[in-house]
Amino acid sequence: MPSSIEHPQERFRCPKLPLAVYREVAAHLQQIPGVAVELIPQQSQPFDYTQSQVDSLRIYYSADFDAGFQERVKGILNYYSQVYGN
Repeated sequence: MPSSIEHPQERFRCPKLPLAVYREVAAHLQQIPGVAVELIPQQSQPFDYTQSQVDSLRIYYSADFDAGFQERVKGILNYYSQVYGN
């Protein structure tokens, strides 16, 4: 994480979302200035093959994040939530 990035502000989770789609969401979000994303691996013990390889995304915002971009973040997350379920 870059040093200008603060603590996580949001978490995005869709239990059955494939790894490739989580990466797609992350790529879309990281195009917004001041946003960084971390993929959190599935924590199930033993590993649950019926779930996604990713548990969730942590979304970080820089200290100088323009709140005007918040609607873009929400729009991206809402789109994937609607297409792939909550």
